[in-house]
Amino acid sequence: MNHKDLNNWIMYYEIQKLQRLGFSISKIANYLKCNFRTVQKYLNMTEQEYEQFLIRSSQRIKLLDCYETFVKDKLLEFPETTAAQLHDWLKEHHSDFPEVSPRTVYNFVMFVRGKYNIPLQPKERDYFPVEELPYGEQAQVDFGEYNLKTSGSKRKKVRFFVMVLSRSRMKYLWFTDVTFTSETVAQAHEYAFEFFQGIPLVIVYDQDRTILVDENIGDVILTAVFRQYAQSRGFKLHFCRKSDPQSKGKVENVVQYVKKNFLYNRTYYDIKTLNEDALSWLGRTANYLPHNYTRKAPQEEFAREQPCLLPYVPLALKNPQPKPYHVRKTNVISFKGNFYMLPQGTYKGTGTQVNVEEKQWVINIFNLKGEQLCSYPLSTSKGQTIGTFHRHRDTTGKIALLINQLQEYFTNKSKAEEWLHHIQDKYPRYTRDHLLLIRETLTRYKENGEIPDKTLDFCIKNELVSGTEFRDVFYCLWDQNLSGKQILTPITLLNETNLLKINETPQVSNIDDYESIINN
Repeated sequence: MNHKDLNNWIMYYEIQKLQRLGFSISKIANYLKCNFRTVQKYLNMTEQEYEQFLIRSSQRIKLLDCYETFVKDKLLEFPETTAAQLHDWLKEHHSDFPEVSPRTVYNFVMFVRGKYNIPLQPKERDYFPVEELPYGEQAQVDFGEYNLKTSGSKRKKVRFFVMVLSRSRMKYLWFTDVTFTSETVAQAHEYAFEFFQGIPLVIVYDQDRTILVDENIGDVILTAVFRQYAQSRGFKLHFCRKSDPQSKGKVENVVQYVKKNFLYNRTYYDIKTLNEDALSWLGRTANYLPHNYTRKAPQEEFAREQPCLLPYVPLALKNPQPKPYHVRKTNVISFKGNFYMLPQGTYKGTGTQVNVEEKQWVINIFNLKGEQLCSYPLSTSKGQTIGTFHRHRDTTGKIALLINQLQEYFTNKSKAEEWLHHIQDKYPRYTRDHLLLIRETLTRYKENGEIPDKTLDFCIKNELVSGTEFRDVFYCLWDQNLSGKQILTPITLLNETNLLKINETPQVSNIDDYESIINN
């Protein structure tokens, strides 16, 4: 009895046992993860019937039986051949080969391997220990990412940069919560060199797109930002071939070490806390405990390697130049899959542009004169409209400028300024709205005499600190000022050239004439 038949008999007896225990067909199917029709069929079979069923199943004619000799010969000659390669050979050498799924071919190839005892023999790669490099000769760099749990039971993806000195195995680790770019990779190198207080002669990399544009048959093409950075620092770059992590084994092990020893079951609070915890972990564990291969503590070996590194002098990296983006007529820009709102009036017609500067997880938006318009946290979602500006709000002036303008309406400017600042303290989020309401009230009634000063004195005396209260008091005093005055409505002349008609009195009808007409 082969292994497959043994599993089939175990399944048969398990179904029979569960039925005797009172399980229904559907519960047996759910428990054994099989189809309820299979359970029903097996329950209706005796042991003898089930045995005959297995024999018939093993002896049934396979669709590809006529190609068995061809497949066997190829496998005997090339034991490492995959089922996909044999599928292509079958179609190449047999024009009448039927249309079957790759899974059917795979099952048939595995059947032939088992029947003729031709195991799959993958090509083994020969390995040998790498000679220990001199102190300060080389470092290795790699990147990783991991999903951490937050305090709110959500998930947060973080990316990390790791650099290992090849001789001492001294490690450096830096985290970010945004996607790596050429600028952030260069900044991560600076953090590592500052941590080591030195620079290795050669750094080994994978073919990462933030560093390398094209391998170009050995004449590598670097990204513009990283090429300038590497030239300024003077270290040499060595790139592994694609899909060949074995040639850079030291750092590949560190990436897994970080995930399994430091990040596993760790709670994410913020990126600053995570980086502080990472440095603590390096000091107490990763760089403190003896290395499994060298049996030496990386910190002790680093004391010998550090003097052999190139001198480290802090380098002030240039901030990336802001990129221009077109402003849409709705006063928004499209940036990384989201719409970010701008102050009303930013759009000046076709061709209006603003500059966008991204720093870590914040984007700053400037006009072409370099004046900052607004700033937003960088959103990780897509298709969102982000902003808090009210489209009817006047955003042309600053708070201080509005206060200075309003002081001019009052005799005692210092007293007015103090009261206006009380509004700012009481309503920090709505200061502009209150000041604009006061300005609108004062400018609507220009010939107001002493009313602004009286209104201010009344508000201060009664501790009224808001734009709406100022407006109500102002209108009340305005109405009192108008009471007792006769308001004459001017006469509009139909014919301004004939002024003699001003003194004429219109003819008046006799009411008796209308009464006689109605009564008759």
